[in-house]
Amino acid sequence: MVTILVNLLIHNKDDVKNPAVRQQYGMLCGTVGIFLNILLFLGKFITGAVSNSISITADAFNNLSDAGSSCVTLVGFKMAGAKPDVGHPFGHGRIEYIAGLIVSGAILLMAVELVRTSVDKIIRPQPVEFQAATALVLLLSILVKIYMAYYNYRIGKKVDSAAMRATATDSLSDTCATTAVLLAGIVGKVTGLQIDGYCGVLVGIFILCAGISAAKETLDPLLGQAPEETLVHQIEEIVLSQEEICGIHDLLVHDYGPGRLMISLHAEVPAEGNILKLHDAIDNTEAELRRKLNCDAVIHMDPVVTKDKQVLSLKQNMEEIIRSIDPVISMHDFRAVKGPTHTNLIFDIVVPYEYKISDDALARQIQGRTKEKLGEGYFAVIQVDKAFCKMEKTSTLGR
Repeated sequence: MVTILVNLLIHNKDDVKNPAVRQQYGMLCGTVGIFLNILLFLGKFITGAVSNSISITADAFNNLSDAGSSCVTLVGFKMAGAKPDVGHPFGHGRIEYIAGLIVSGAILLMAVELVRTSVDKIIRPQPVEFQAATALVLLLSILVKIYMAYYNYRIGKKVDSAAMRATATDSLSDTCATTAVLLAGIVGKVTGLQIDGYCGVLVGIFILCAGISAAKETLDPLLGQAPEETLVHQIEEIVLSQEEICGIHDLLVHDYGPGRLMISLHAEVPAEGNILKLHDAIDNTEAELRRKLNCDAVIHMDPVVTKDKQVLSLKQNMEEIIRSIDPVISMHDFRAVKGPTHTNLIFDIVVPYEYKISDDALARQIQGRTKEKLGEGYFAVIQVDKAFCKMEKTSTLGR
């Protein structure tokens, strides 16, 4: 059904990088979700009232909350698609993440309420009337929810929407919940055991776990998570494909919502090169990043010595010293400042956030080994940075 609607209502349906197309996908899926969840609520509510089943009634209100969640997703996509303005020059894309977080909150609230009502049913059990019509309603609900999980996940992956993936997770949890309710009714009908309340508790716990997982997926980009490794590798390949650029470091990726990325990085260029030619290469790289990754890029040009044999030898020695301490540490922005009595070796190192040695202790360790290997006339002046993302390589010197 959704595929047919996509073909009928969404023009340029394959241009998922286009914010307008993404918005149409989100609003279509949200509208379909509202319609299907209201149908499921009505069917289960009537069935739960007739059969006196707390788990079926609770499952019905779970679907009603899902309809509300679909409304949130619908409004979220509509607001996220608003054009940038003076107050929000990077657009409103993060509203989509907020919508996903609200959906996750609804999942968590429903899980808590389901557990509460189920515990009450365990304490004060009541007989459940389970008929063939009840089983049919629950079975149809399971099939509908499987379909909703399928199309939300498929389209959410296609348009890279955390809110739609959260909705898919919610649909899967609903599928498990309704399956447990169906099994409880069958067991009660066949054996006479009243496990309606116990199944409700198990369903509530499962939905709670699903809600926590969905909340994490939408909360991480709001807090500022590290970029995906595949994106980092794409950036590296594009930047280092320029012959004039011999290294890359200090890469930052700012996420302002799906399809709204701002990239900044430092590109190392030969200090001996022509400044105009190097600047042109930087401009071309920014344009290529914008064209291939649909992002805005700002590149800072770092001149590095590439032909002075003594400086290159000192740099190689420092890289060996750092690798001997820990291979996970990388170095960049190396330069040697020679004086009449000593030489300062100035550079930055990048260490992981969870590194076990403090910055000061690590710097002192490198400084000590520098004097041991190069002599008392060499001083390491070190700036310790943290890794904002995982990069495979930072330099192509000597390629």
